[in-house]
Amino acid sequence: MKKLHIFMLKSFSGPFVATFFISMFVLLMQALWRMIDELVGKGLDNSIIAEFLFYVAVTLVPMALPLAVLLASIMTFGSLGENYELIALKSAGISLYRIMKPLIAVIILMTMLAFVFSNNILPVANLKMNSLYYDIRKQKPEMSFKEGIFTNDLEGYSIKVDRIDKNTGMMYNILIYNHKDGHGNYEVTKADSGMMKTNVKSNAMDLTLFSGHTYTDEGLQKVSARKTFPFRRLKFDEEMLSIDLPDTDFKRTDEDAFRSHSLMLNLSQLQYRIDSVQTYLKTKKAGDAKRLLASNYQKSKSSSPQQDSILAEQSKDMYNNPDSLYLSYDEEEKQRAVSAALQYAREVKQRNQDNMHYYTAQQEQVIRNQIEWHRKFSLSFACFIFFFIGAPLGAIIRKGGLGMPVVVSVFLFIIYYIIDMMGIRSAREAVIAPQLGTWISSLVLLPLGVILTYKSVTDSEMMNTDAYKVFFEKVKKFFSRKQWNAEKEVEFFNKGGEKVITVFDKVVNTVRHIFKRK
Repeated sequence: MKKLHIFMLKSFSGPFVATFFISMFVLLMQALWRMIDELVGKGLDNSIIAEFLFYVAVTLVPMALPLAVLLASIMTFGSLGENYELIALKSAGISLYRIMKPLIAVIILMTMLAFVFSNNILPVANLKMNSLYYDIRKQKPEMSFKEGIFTNDLEGYSIKVDRIDKNTGMMYNILIYNHKDGHGNYEVTKADSGMMKTNVKSNAMDLTLFSGHTYTDEGLQKVSARKTFPFRRLKFDEEMLSIDLPDTDFKRTDEDAFRSHSLMLNLSQLQYRIDSVQTYLKTKKAGDAKRLLASNYQKSKSSSPQQDSILAEQSKDMYNNPDSLYLSYDEEEKQRAVSAALQYAREVKQRNQDNMHYYTAQQEQVIRNQIEWHRKFSLSFACFIFFFIGAPLGAIIRKGGLGMPVVVSVFLFIIYYIIDMMGIRSAREAVIAPQLGTWISSLVLLPLGVILTYKSVTDSEMMNTDAYKVFFEKVKKFFSRKQWNAEKEVEFFNKGGEKVITVFDKVVNTVRHIFKRK
């Protein structure tokens, strides 16, 4: 290996390792800040929290890797430019491509390893993280009340609280749906305010409700009372409600319940899911269309020899007048036939709407799987793009350290992240194709990398302030010259106009004098 290759690899490896762990720390803190409400106050062991944070950190690697490549490449080539090492290498006849060549090989290898990681390790990490997160949320569900959101973690209850006073713990505008008996929401309680207290001895949550009403539909609760539809309303000033809590011991859920999600699948599994759902949809649509044409467009009737003989005689006139059979009915029969036809048409319409909702749900699942399939490639390819943005940009900026490189890197990464999120959301809503929505961020930034590489190879002065000063001075002189020319032109036309008016007056006076003589 050449000394230049060793030098470049050493110059890049240090900043890359440092920026990778810095990026991981920042992204992990951001994720932890979003999940902090689910972790605090649950009485979790340190080992469980450490395991959860480890899985979260593993899932953030595909996002931290491109940012680390961008930041490290800008720092490396910026430091070389700041210390005039890059100029020395170019003066020795070494082109920028030869300088970047060993790092290009490293980035290609890193892109391949990132793809292997996204395809084999990331699905397992997502599976373990989401299953563990689900178990953490189920632990002490009384701590998971959020303002304005229904909480369904308590078995048999759905509770919504509009506002919680963090100083006193008082909850306001409480709405409680009780469906613990499995007969639906047979009891609804609405209170103006309330307090919550956990009873450790009985392992229950005691809710003290103030000034509210309880509405009970006893027809849902008792099968024998469904015909009479009894209803009970209770007004209270203060009421105690005790809700049983689950066991305080931390229990792990079977991970197989989460394996069907697209985040937990690799490429082959995603492709199998996409093909199977598309094939099933195609078969179901063909079967539904055939069934609609065969049975739903014509109402089947029970056979009757007498009616068949009458219809056989009347069918001769139906070729000339299709409504002849309908017109042969009296008014009551006509009304009955129209009502039956309308009812049947409504049933067919409702059935078709249900089928359309089912098709839409299945198609959304296909889109999610396609997005995840392409993201395994796009996130890996982002490392390659960010290197060809960061390396020439660092050579142009010629600033090392964590000052200007951090600002530029964060700015470019935010642009990439915003475009990527917009593309993913548009693809999920079926506004654009999943392929375009996943790759749109790479397609936008790829031309930027080509332009920056070209400018760096040609020694462009994009970041030289003196070059911009000279440019603006030229623009200022250009517009000032235009203004001077415009003023001269106005002055010239004013003088020329006075001369034209004087000559015109002389001509008019001469003509008048001639006509007076005559």
